[in-house]
Amino acid sequence: MEWRKLVCGVMIVVVPVSVVAQVTDRAMLHSDGGTWLNGNPAPESSAIFMDALIQTPKDHSAKIDAEGSAATVQPETIVQFEGDELVLDHGGLQLNTERQMRVRVNCITVTPINAAWTQYDVTDVDGRVKVVAYKNDVKIHSQGDMLRKSKQGGTSSDVIVHEGEQATRDERCGAAIKPADEVAANGGWLDGPAAKALGAIVVGTIICLGVCHTGNPISPTEP
Repeated sequence: MEWRKLVCGVMIVVVPVSVVAQVTDRAMLHSDGGTWLNGNPAPESSAIFMDALIQTPKDHSAKIDAEGSAATVQPETIVQFEGDELVLDHGGLQLNTERQMRVRVNCITVTPINAAWTQYDVTDVDGRVKVVAYKNDVKIHSQGDMLRKSKQGGTSSDVIVHEGEQATRDERCGAAIKPADEVAANGGWLDGPAAKALGAIVVGTIICLGVCHTGNPISPTEP
C-alpha cells in the first residue's frame, strides 16, 4: 500500500510536467474557408503539429490556437508552425501570447521580451519586415554576414520595439530600412515617367534646333 501511494505521488508530479512540456508542439487551426494545410484544403477546425504548413488565399484568414498563444494568419500568407515559433514565408501575422511565441523571417527573429501577455504584428511583404508592438515590448534579433556594425566595431543585432512603436527591417540581413532605400526600391525619380517625358522633350528640342531651322543662322549678324 505504501509503495502504491509513492508511485501515485510521483505520477501526480511528473505527468503534468511532461504534458506541459509537450503542449507547445501542437495547436488547433481554425479556418473561415479557402485555407490550405500541408498542401490540402483545411477543414474548419483541425489539429496541427510540428512543421505544419499553412497558406491562406486572398480575402480569407485563419487562426492558430496554441497553449497560451493565439495567432491570426492574415490573407495571402504562408507560415509554418514550429511549436513556440512561427516561420513566416510571406504575408502577415497578428500574435497574442503569454508564452513568448516567436516569429522568424529568414535572418530575423521577433520575440516578446517578457513572459506576459504580449500583442504584436509581423508583416513580410516585398522583402520588408514590419514589426508593430501593441502591448508590451518585443525584440528583433538579426543574424547574417551583412549586418551593419556599430561604431565600437561590434555587430548590432538586437533592436527593442517598445509598446506603441514599430520598426522595419530588410528580411535578407536585418538592416534598418532608410528613406534612401525606399527611393531606390521605387526606382528613383530619374526612372519615373515624368523624368522620361522631360528627357524626351529636351532631346526633341535639341534635334529640332539642329535640323528643323532654315538656312539662316539663329542669331544673324545682319538684320
